[in-house]
Amino acid sequence: MRFPLLAAALAAALPLTAQAQEAGNPENGQRLFNQCRACHTANQGGRNGVGPNLYGVVGRPAGAIEGFRYSANLRERAAAGLVWNEENLLAYLRDPKAVLPQGNMSFQGFRDNVQNARDVIAYLRRNAGG
Repeated sequence: MRFPLLAAALAAALPLTAQAQEAGNPENGQRLFNQCRACHTANQGGRNGVGPNLYGVVGRPAGAIEGFRYSANLRERAAAGLVWNEENLLAYLRDPKAVLPQGNMSFQGFRDNVQNARDVIAYLRRNAGG
């Protein structure tokens, strides 16, 4: 009798675990974002570096930071309506050159680890106004 109940409880918990993973871990994302700090800040009112400040990037139209010199490729995509929603950020963080082939970002992406990309997005959403 116990085993069917245990199996049912485990089966019910699996979707929650998968959903939690899919949502991202902001603590791990903060650790991973340390790689990004060489070029980006993520605090409100923070400076632009080699890359733009990422405070509030989740849901923001691409190319929206006033005074930052974006690549021609990004400006073109921004004019076409690119918004940094979670889907687009996920694709970009996994493989930046697939989204912006002539973009300036030197980061190669989390190609083999989609969870790392999700974690960075979760961090940006929680800690950087997203």
